[in-house]
Amino acid sequence: MQNPETTKLGGGLYLVSVPIGAARDITLRALDILASADVIAAEDTRSMRRLMEIHGIALGDRPLVAYHDHNGAKMRPRLLEWLAEGKSLAYASEAGTPLVADPGFDLARAARAEGLMVTAAPGASAVLTALAIGGLPTDKFLFAGFLPNASGQRKTALKDLANVPATLVFYESPKRVAAMLRDAAAVLGGEREAALCRELTKKFEEVLRGTLDELAEQAAERSLKGEMVVLIDRAHLPTINPDDVDKMLKDALANGSVRDAADAVAAATGLPRRDIYQAALRLSRD
Repeated sequence: MQNPETTKLGGGLYLVSVPIGAARDITLRALDILASADVIAAEDTRSMRRLMEIHGIALGDRPLVAYHDHNGAKMRPRLLEWLAEGKSLAYASEAGTPLVADPGFDLARAARAEGLMVTAAPGASAVLTALAIGGLPTDKFLFAGFLPNASGQRKTALKDLANVPATLVFYESPKRVAAMLRDAAAVLGGEREAALCRELTKKFEEVLRGTLDELAEQAAERSLKGEMVVLIDRAHLPTINPDDVDKMLKDALANGSVRDAADAVAAATGLPRRDIYQAALRLSRD
């Protein structure tokens, strides 16, 4: 096996996934990159130093610089200059996979715009970990990041997601999770199944499962702590008889165009607009 201390990386940006909790949840390739990169940039330099110490990786005289939301505009030109010089730059988030709700997105986009090499060492992700143990369907999911802080804006965002045919995945903070679940219950329906996953891979890992009403009540009664991922089941639309759809389309066509009829019936039934539009065309020809 090659000694990571002697591994030479080519110039470019290496997006390194780091653990979301348990320090050993890191790949051998990620350790190789952290041991060999010319420069290391991290969202939190203190947590990066601890991680490297745990795994016996010496920083030596290599630069370890902070790169986060607050200093991104100032630091990006410096990082891009190092990359333009042909240096290898490893970037890591505070936890998990870079670019997922993370300041690394702007850095990677800027590097690509300059024609610089960008690659990733994949690994831990809170989104995928929560899906793995949350108990909700995983065949389709939509990661929506953090919802707005204000209740009105949060409810508007939830309305836009109400009929997405996939498990909804959100990040949330302990201070807002009770309010978020309460708003989700009000907008999406309190009976919709959900899961609250907190402290994933850590000592106090916990998954709360139930309806949105039940989880909102638990979150209001308990003082929940730690990083959180909220999963919400997809909307389960009622089964609609095709004959009923045809009748609705005929009524709508009597007072409007094919386009208007398709829009109205698709909105009323939640069925795909393309299918409804084709049915409306068929009925209009008949």
